[in-house]
Amino acid sequence: MKKKLVVMLAVLTAGLTFAGCGGKDADQGGSAADETKMTYAVEAGSAGEAAAKEKDFKYNAVSSQADALMEVSSGTSDAAIIDLLMAGAMIGEGTSYPDMKHTDELTTEEYGVGCRKGSDLASYINAVFSETYADGSMKEIAEKYGVQDALVEQGESEYKAAEKDSDVAYIQDKGTLVVGITEFEPMDYKDDNGDWIGFDADMAKLVAEKLGVKIQFVEIDWDTKIMELESKNLDVVWNGMTLTDEVTSAMECTNAYCNNAQVVVVPSK
Repeated sequence: MKKKLVVMLAVLTAGLTFAGCGGKDADQGGSAADETKMTYAVEAGSAGEAAAKEKDFKYNAVSSQADALMEVSSGTSDAAIIDLLMAGAMIGEGTSYPDMKHTDELTTEEYGVGCRKGSDLASYINAVFSETYADGSMKEIAEKYGVQDALVEQGESEYKAAEKDSDVAYIQDKGTLVVGITEFEPMDYKDDNGDWIGFDADMAKLVAEKLGVKIQFVEIDWDTKIMELESKNLDVVWNGMTLTDEVTSAMECTNAYCNNAQVVVVPSK
């Protein structure tokens, strides 16, 4: 599975994208006319939903990207629009959905971590990104989940504490970093013991360790993530979140740490 994902990411980072959604390679079949009649499953509030809207596709909004794949598997939707990183982990030979493939690449994008607007936690996380990229520990975690080719180089970054209402101080005082996620392999998903793992989950654990606090993962409705942050039900949203204009205007976001794309997933037969 990891080998397949690394190959897909190498294609992405080399800039070798598929044609736009108006057409497909000859061996993939289909036509632009077919695509306009298809129903796409997308995660509500995600970059996949934004891509569907931009392309004026007919779509079903579901609660997660995993549910979008289930829609295609059950035949409820003709295709799904999900992250390339998830596609590499979840579809094709040796995965949960061996009879699916991805065709068109609709967008290129970057992932970041979202904090409350004005929060100094974003600055703290940037400093951790800088430190772990420089010492190689970020790459080690990425290699564990097969996403090393998607990493974005991190420059020097120093934590700047807020002069008042510091989120970092608030989190250290309460003793817990509350992380909002959805199940999204290879970024956040559960192991056989029911514990959260993945590249994002492991990086979040590392940040909590450096803060000297415990970590709590909370599954969220992706469409209400901003409200959950503002109400302090969450301290951070860390789940392969695309840095869209909407996100960066509503949250205090970290530097980008991973490259990604939105891709169309269809049955391979």
